[in-house]
Amino acid sequence: MAKTATFGVMHVITAFSVTYAMTGSIAVAGAVTFIEPLVNTVMHYFFDKYWDHPRALALRERVAEAIPRLAPRLTPQVIRPQAETA
Repeated sequence: MAKTATFGVMHVITAFSVTYAMTGSIAVAGAVTFIEPLVNTVMHYFFDKYWDHPRALALRERVAEAIPRLAPRLTPQVIRPQAETA
């Protein structure tokens, strides 16, 4: 839990710092720092919800089949570990 909390704090500091460096505005940096995690959380909910959808599974399978042709150095074992294929 400590590692997760530390990462969360680091993320907030990084988000604020990068946005402030890009915009020079404390207000914009503060808004982005707190709005981005909110949006990210909602996006993650839908991502998780549809991860096992049949169309998503089919798409992932097509991508896994195409990668060896597109990047021959990657093997199917690197893309899809044995534990997932069993």
